[in-house]
Amino acid sequence: MALHFDLDLCNGCGACEEACPFGAIDLKDDQPILGEGCNLCGACVDVCPEEAVSIDEVDRAAASEEAKGVWVFAERRQDGLQAVGLELLGAGRKLADDLGVGLSAVLFGPDLDLSADAARLIAHGADEVLLVADPALAEFSDDAYGSVLSRLILDRQPEVVLCGATTIGRSFFPRVAVEVGTGLTADCTALAIDPERRLLLQTRPAFGGNIMATIICPSRRPQMATVRPRVMKIAPSDEARAGEVIRVEDHGPIEVRTRLVEAVREVTDKVDLAGAEVIVTGGRGLGSAAGFGLLRELAELVGGVVGATRGAVDNGWIDYAHQVGQTGKTVSPKLYIACAVSGAVQHLVGMQSSDVI
Repeated sequence: MALHFDLDLCNGCGACEEACPFGAIDLKDDQPILGEGCNLCGACVDVCPEEAVSIDEVDRAAASEEAKGVWVFAERRQDGLQAVGLELLGAGRKLADDLGVGLSAVLFGPDLDLSADAARLIAHGADEVLLVADPALAEFSDDAYGSVLSRLILDRQPEVVLCGATTIGRSFFPRVAVEVGTGLTADCTALAIDPERRLLLQTRPAFGGNIMATIICPSRRPQMATVRPRVMKIAPSDEARAGEVIRVEDHGPIEVRTRLVEAVREVTDKVDLAGAEVIVTGGRGLGSAAGFGLLRELAELVGGVVGATRGAVDNGWIDYAHQVGQTGKTVSPKLYIACAVSGAVQHLVGMQSSDVI
């Protein structure tokens, strides 16, 4: 979508400049100039007496009956498939069944044998794997990943596309949504289907986490969403499942404007909250940093790690690496012990999928 001024019709009255609530329109030499800050609210369109202002629609991804199927982008790094892709396959399987369509996993990688990864995706629920293997995809770049996935979507027209809200997903997935002309809901904590309207119900925290909003995309396809790691459960693996691996050869040229010179892996001894099976978390109610000494003793006894709320971290009682919640890590341990934690919704978003709390 874009704002358009027809200068042949414009009479330079300035009504659009006065009506813009964001101050994004300036009148120079009796001609409107659009600056930064425009969010296409349409206020200027409504007040123009000459109908010289319009919003151009992008029709590339308008909802159509041809859009079918649920896709999950299966993130792969140098150490192999990332768990978030398997988590999304579990959620995607239910969505696909509710829609009565197939579930596809999209896998990018270098020009190597990725059959083991594809077989694993099928075992975790995928009906087919769309495999794009190219040397240009060996390392992540927004240009390469964004252009290839956009072409796949425009060519095959899926109904729903999901991706993990990782550093990679958050970087290139919004670009894909723009390229195909659809919406994107970020950091979802729950996904469901409205069967009558075939709409993806995308639930996420809003207004600073004070409410949970359910968002829909009624007029564009695909419906796109990202989900934070560890929010969904990985479905059990079924090695007997049968599926099809489709090697996509006609993905078009991959043009990369930046070149990766070197990748340096961070070496750290920080706590691994995301992978912990037992977490003992302390909140502001502990009163001081000394309270976390008790929690560390308990965590060692039960073979777990120490977590914390934002309040405790903000007070300087423990390092940010231990923070659980909307602005920290999302965790899903087998046992979550919360000590002196109030249970604010921002914290619950990060740990509500734990097995036992």
